[in-house]
Amino acid sequence: MLSILASDFIKIRRKLIWFLIFLGPFGVVALQAVNFGLRYDYLTKVHEKDLWAGLIGEAGYLAIPALMLGLTLIASMISNIEHQTNAWKQLLALPVSKLRVFTGKFLLTALLLFVSSTFLLLGIIVLGFFLKFGTDIPLLSLLKMAYFPYLAAMPFIALQIWLSITMKNQAIPLVIGIVGTILSLMSFRFPDWMPWKWPSLTNGWNDPLYSVTFGLVCGLAIYLIGLLDFARKDVK
Repeated sequence: MLSILASDFIKIRRKLIWFLIFLGPFGVVALQAVNFGLRYDYLTKVHEKDLWAGLIGEAGYLAIPALMLGLTLIASMISNIEHQTNAWKQLLALPVSKLRVFTGKFLLTALLLFVSSTFLLLGIIVLGFFLKFGTDIPLLSLLKMAYFPYLAAMPFIALQIWLSITMKNQAIPLVIGIVGTILSLMSFRFPDWMPWKWPSLTNGWNDPLYSVTFGLVCGLAIYLIGLLDFARKDVK
């Protein structure tokens, strides 16, 4: 599996994927910098009891659509490397199982999004220092904001990789991912069982761990379904 991942990392070495990994969190941090810069007095008054919590909450709201759109684009770009060069038959002709190929693409996407989430965490810390919010950083809240939505979004990572690998026309996976991003913006209206609500970490139990658990379990199920589908069909 490490050799598969190493090979995939080489393939994306000079691709725009790395730019997207940085662009998503940079965009969230930059928008919050503008937000607080223009409304500093108002926002610091609103969040005067806990300035860091206010910044984390404001950033977390923007981070969800950035995550959803980012995973859609990254999954498509990773899979499209083989589609553009018609290399799927050559890749699958090698002495490597379809299970490893599919899992490698999934893990690569998940790892890149983990790196992007880490950039977001670091960016929020830098912005908080720049805004003079002090050094009493709520690390636990920051970790939850950066990584819990990422874990809760596992069903969409698995789904987008599945669709992007098995469909040469990337317009279909991209449209599905964009629709999912739009739905995530309206997720507060949805019941708790709908996956688009899980990255927002809101539920009837008022416990984000439930959303994370649902995301991980459903993500594993979709990954297994996608793996079985990929294993039984010919990818052109």
